[in-house]
Amino acid sequence: MRVKQLVFLMAMSFGALTSVKAQDTVTMNLKDCMRYAVEHSTKMRIQQADNRDAQIDRRDAILDAFTPQVSGSTYAYYNFGRSIDPETNTYSLTTSFHNGYSLSAGIVLFNGFQAVNNLKITKTAQEMGVTKEQQMEDQICLATMEAYCNVLYYSEMEKALRGQVATAEKALQLATKQEELGQKSHADVVQMQSDMAERQYQMTTCRNNLNNAMITLKDAMFWPIDEPLKIDGSIGETMPLLVHSEDVPMMVEQAKNRLPSVALAEGTLNNARLALKTARWQTLPTLALYGGWSSSYFTYPGKDGYVSTPYFDQIMNNRGEYVQLSMSIPIYDRFSKHSNIAKRKNALDRAEADYDQTLQIVEAEVRRAIADRDGTADALRQADTRAALQQEAFALNGKRFEQGLISSIEYQTASNNYLNALAEQLNARLQYFIKNSVVNYYKGISYIDQ
Repeated sequence: MRVKQLVFLMAMSFGALTSVKAQDTVTMNLKDCMRYAVEHSTKMRIQQADNRDAQIDRRDAILDAFTPQVSGSTYAYYNFGRSIDPETNTYSLTTSFHNGYSLSAGIVLFNGFQAVNNLKITKTAQEMGVTKEQQMEDQICLATMEAYCNVLYYSEMEKALRGQVATAEKALQLATKQEELGQKSHADVVQMQSDMAERQYQMTTCRNNLNNAMITLKDAMFWPIDEPLKIDGSIGETMPLLVHSEDVPMMVEQAKNRLPSVALAEGTLNNARLALKTARWQTLPTLALYGGWSSSYFTYPGKDGYVSTPYFDQIMNNRGEYVQLSMSIPIYDRFSKHSNIAKRKNALDRAEADYDQTLQIVEAEVRRAIADRDGTADALRQADTRAALQQEAFALNGKRFEQGLISSIEYQTASNNYLNALAEQLNARLQYFIKNSVVNYYKGISYIDQ
């Protein structure tokens, strides 16, 4: 029996789908699955909400730095009993009505550059939010890619096992006829029955693994679990194994300059420095400017013979304004500001250590990814050669078994060897695809753009 090699072409594109509903029956390729996962991810929605909060914080910091606080108030009340007459400044027992208005504004002129540093901190936080969103998108795409490849692996293995079951059934039928003709013993027939049962068991196990892999893919995409999902599992020509010759030190530096994890660590470090500067400046006096306007109206309702000054005349006559420049000097606050400085120093030390650790991790990840990709490429070459040889050996042993030249045990061994070689070839090809995608990601190409 001639069996074709099972190989994948993972980057086939049939169209750019911007949004795919679960009820659609289209076949989705890898990029479509990634787009759907990014668009429907709850993690992305949460991060986008955090980004909107960062925008609000940025706006508040700008308003706090450049605009004053303005407040207004009014009151109106009746006074029953003893009160001071605003006109004569003497006590009166007559019921009176009072109405007043005030408007005040204030702005901090100097508070240890806290407002300026907050502007910088909120700007960095806003940029970090965008970076976190990109990092999360990359993580979702990688998880989707791995789940997608698992589904393809078990799909193709199920097809291969289905072919093996069909071959085992034909071999069993042949062995049964040969037993009737006296060319095979009953033990050979039992052995072939055992081989067919083993293949059926493997196919059932593979089908169960395929179902689990599909659930994992749906979960990574946030696809409704009970809805069907069709993916593009087409078989194409062998994926070419390229000869890679990267400048590893340069690639490491590029990764350090581009990866979101480094940008996040650097943003945290910059904010820690600004927070320390702010804490140190808080030991200086605070200078603020205030201004305000107020006016009032009063009358004695029901007082015989009393004629009050008209309302608008009183508002104009009773108005008053003030301008105030205040300075607050910290003298003793139980060392709270000094404690805050010490904590900010510790936060800066942690941020510096985290930044250095992130750079170290990135360099190790880049070098490891290149080594894994190259190692997987070598393994794939060997797996292709081994699968081709085992395929030919299996075909020859099938003919020899039909001619009665080998035993059923030898035929089963050849079948197992070919199936194992095929599984290793499929696994090596998908692993190479993933490892090569990771290396391209470190080169600056996002997963969804590869």
